Amino acid sequence: MSAKVVQGGETIRSTLLAAMSYMGILCFVPLLTNKDDEFVHFHAKQGLVIWIWSILAIFALHVPGLGKWFFSMSAMFVVAFSVIGVIAVLLRKAWKLPLVHTIAVLV
Repeated sequence: MSAKVVQGGETIRSTLLAAMSYMGILCFVPLLTNKDDEFVHFHAKQGLVIWIWSILAIFALHVPGLGKWFFSMSAMFVVAFSVIGVIAVLLRKAWKLPLVHTIAVLV
């Protein structure tokens, strides 16, 4: 995980919105309301990718054979990345989460 230099995140509001980015569907609140704050927008895009990953993992449960295994592994990664994201927000850092940031740049 490398840190990216982004502006913002100095206020309590920015910190709360950025932390909200890693809480499932709540990632849409900062994504749609705070496009001018680069810090919040960075975390909201990563949170969106993590949320989409979790939705795909739920649909994978219907796949016979490997579906349950994929869901279990994905759930572990989603929780881990969400916790790491919230820690990064609390430290006022913009850590590029592996694979997640690569996809978030495309969003």
